Amino acid sequence: MNRLWPRSLSGQIALLVAIALFVAQAINFGMLLRERRAVRFAQVTVPAVTRMVDAAERLRGGRPVDPRGPDRDRPRAVRLVPDNPLTHQEPSDGEFEAAVRSAFADAGLQVGRIETEIRLVDPDSPVVRRMDRVHAERLRRFGATLKVAAEIPGHGWLVLETPWPNTQQGLVWQLVAQTLILYGFVLLPVLWIGRRISKPLRALAQAAHDYRPGSAANTVEESGPGDVRAVIAAFNGMSVRVSGMLEEKDRMLGAIGHDLRTPLAALRVRIESVEDDADRARMAETIDEMNRTLEDILSLARLGRPSEPETQVDLAALVDAVVEDFRDLGAEVSFEEAERQRLRLRPTLMRRAIRNLIENAVKYAGGAEVRLVADPARVRIEVADRGPGIPPDQIARVFQPFTRLETSRNRETGGIGLGLALAQAIVGDAGGAIALANRDGGGLLATITLPRG
Repeated sequence: MNRLWPRSLSGQIALLVAIALFVAQAINFGMLLRERRAVRFAQVTVPAVTRMVDAAERLRGGRPVDPRGPDRDRPRAVRLVPDNPLTHQEPSDGEFEAAVRSAFADAGLQVGRIETEIRLVDPDSPVVRRMDRVHAERLRRFGATLKVAAEIPGHGWLVLETPWPNTQQGLVWQLVAQTLILYGFVLLPVLWIGRRISKPLRALAQAAHDYRPGSAANTVEESGPGDVRAVIAAFNGMSVRVSGMLEEKDRMLGAIGHDLRTPLAALRVRIESVEDDADRARMAETIDEMNRTLEDILSLARLGRPSEPETQVDLAALVDAVVEDFRDLGAEVSFEEAERQRLRLRPTLMRRAIRNLIENAVKYAGGAEVRLVADPARVRIEVADRGPGIPPDQIARVFQPFTRLETSRNRETGGIGLGLALAQAIVGDAGGAIALANRDGGGLLATITLPRG
């Protein structure tokens, strides 16, 4: 059912209007049909039943059934015949039969079987041609004749044939044509209006989808109905406010970074006067860790407004360069040679995300195995180790900022739990995703998946 329901605003409006028109036409058809039946009962059924009852009363009183004579060709004449003349090959009308039986009962007359037969009129039949012009035209207009036969015990059968309006089928086709015309005159303008209304909404949705913090404000033209204009104006105002808040945040972060780096640099100079080499080394490590922590926090906070533009990068060469940096430091990191993979991304940030994953593997497992796997839709960077791994119920939590697993990733290994959070934010900004999984036989597999194009 959901597949048949249109997703666009104009399609849903048109469907609702079509359903409303169909329901209205169905109600109209019911009312017209009821009205036609009432008219048929008043103009045809009542006079015909009255003539049948009058003929039966004459028959009971010993008088002629039709005082005008037994002219078989005269329309609407009641005749008395010895046997039932109906062939039972045409449709009947139970409502008319019930009306005849009820009228006979009200008049106190006994009646046996009552049968009816409806026949369509052939305008070229000899019987119609022999009629006078008025009756023949009326018969052609009605389209059918009703023949009713009532059994009068001891006398025979009273038979009456009268014009019968056969307009139900014509009424159905009339309403079908009327509905199609309404659909044409109503749905087409509704679709046009719906598309006019939804066009600014589509533009608004596209602008919201394309909006990136830090990018130039993409103001949407205010058009459409008043409510839609109000929504667009609210979005334009919100985008301006968000951009202003982000700019203010960047200025504040810049000031914080400057104010913190200055005293850290002063401390770095002062510790040179410490005579104890061990104390001086520990102080220097603490200051370096504070600098790295400050850099990670500022990078994570500024990620929504990166200053580095996207460029075409050979991902295989980028990964190989990161691995070589670790090898130069004496880390056991291996990389399988891979074909060139050209992707559009921010190289400095992506290099940092890959470095964070490899650094974690080196810290907690002593080494890493890096692979680049490509398929037509995406490229995967796999960083595997043989360390302690991560408990399955903690995998989702390690991506949260400032999260460290005390059992294996404590403060002695360095860091404050921002490496994976920063890597995930960088990869997410590139349209990709990071996944962690424990390896069979021990260790962890970190996978960066990046889309092509």
